[in-house]
Amino acid sequence: MIDVLIIEDHPVVVEGMKKLLLDSGLAKLCVTASTGKEALTYLRNFNPDIVLLDINLPDINGIDLCKTLKLQYPTIKILAISSFSQRSYIVRMMENGAMGYLLKNSSEEEITAAIHDIIAGKIHLGFEANEILNKSDKTDGGPVLSRREKEVLQFIGDGFTNQEIGDKMFISPLTVDSHRKNLLMKLNARNTAALIKIAINKGFIEID
Repeated sequence: MIDVLIIEDHPVVVEGMKKLLLDSGLAKLCVTASTGKEALTYLRNFNPDIVLLDINLPDINGIDLCKTLKLQYPTIKILAISSFSQRSYIVRMMENGAMGYLLKNSSEEEITAAIHDIIAGKIHLGFEANEILNKSDKTDGGPVLSRREKEVLQFIGDGFTNQEIGDKMFISPLTVDSHRKNLLMKLNARNTAALIKIAINKGFIEID
């Protein structure tokens, strides 16, 4: 039996993961963290056999956190479990040290198989993630933005702050910031200025 650290901010997903790991007898201990900062605090005194890491976190994206974890704890084993299916996410996560990548719609059998493989020192890509990576660059259609992300992106391009965007869209500034971070990752932008420039070039937003 193994010790697991789950870094995920969605309570339903967390509970589902814990139930799967504990009920199956695979894990004897499941520690959960909803933010990157919380996870780093736990790791000062906790040495898990594997980390299950989401990409979309409130304070830092999982891709950057994965790199930080590997720098601070080089032997740590990380399995990315995300709803993001873009090729760039998978590639960057693996480049930053993850040993596996699954989509959140993966079956219980695939999740446990991935954990077994990674504990054994093997790389494990879920079926869908593997299919995405096997596609040629020509068939990679680039980032896909949700309707809400496009709305947030347009407001960013118009120069509104997170608070102002939140007021206009009736969502919290923290939610706006989460969308902003996702957009930076999806469009591979270093900062807001670069994000706007890329968004204009790709036709995602229009500037008057």
